Amino acid sequence: MPDDKALVRRPGPRLAEGLVTHVGRTPVDTGLAARQWEGYVAALHAHGWETVEVPAADDCPDAVFVEDAVVDFRGVALLARSGAVSRRPETAGAEAAVTALGLPVERVREPGALDGGDVLKVGDTVYVGRGGRTDDGGVRQLRSAFEPLGARVVAVPVTKVLHLKSAVTALPDGTVIGYPPLVDDPSVFPRFLPVPEEPGAHVVLLGGGRLLMAASAPRTAELLADMGYEPISVDIGEFEKLEGCVTCLSVRLRNLYA
Repeated sequence: MPDDKALVRRPGPRLAEGLVTHVGRTPVDTGLAARQWEGYVAALHAHGWETVEVPAADDCPDAVFVEDAVVDFRGVALLARSGAVSRRPETAGAEAAVTALGLPVERVREPGALDGGDVLKVGDTVYVGRGGRTDDGGVRQLRSAFEPLGARVVAVPVTKVLHLKSAVTALPDGTVIGYPPLVDDPSVFPRFLPVPEEPGAHVVLLGGGRLLMAASAPRTAELLADMGYEPISVDIGEFEKLEGCVTCLSVRLRNLYA
């Protein structure tokens, strides 16, 4: 059984109604979005990841952004409680998926709020974006769940984008990358590398120096290739219209059975 699994969730029929907060609303082609999602999943498969499909939540327009529903650290799943009330029903399917995989489950409880897209793990450090969808109560509960497992939890401000990982992600060596106009405080991160495009701030670590990233960031892909990484580009343009990126379309569970 492969140790690396990725939770994914198909886009539903109401995708075009998804929430937008920091961008203007533009029409979403749901048929094209479905094809782009298939391409994203195929890229994961092609690079050694087994995908586990989370049960559909067709009444939840944003459910395809499955990363927001659950956070994993060292084999423990923390079920989120979104600051967006309309997204809270998404969590039930995520719970079913991680339970079926045998992960122990913790949960963020009322009145705390936390979205998985606000959580960036860099080694033992867990950065948590405190902003529109994640509040102090959510940060405290994540700290309570993960610090006993060896995490060092660092809260960082998020005011310019939807989630922390809308602004920054991390390379395999721990360097945090981001598009400077959208990062509240780059000095929070010990090593920070500016990238030239907003979608270039988002990478998924596939293993072996391969980085899954959006096709809309060609200059950043060139920069990272010059650093010795192998960018794997996918077109997720319809999801970008809804403030989505490559990280939020899956939950990566690494070394699950190691």
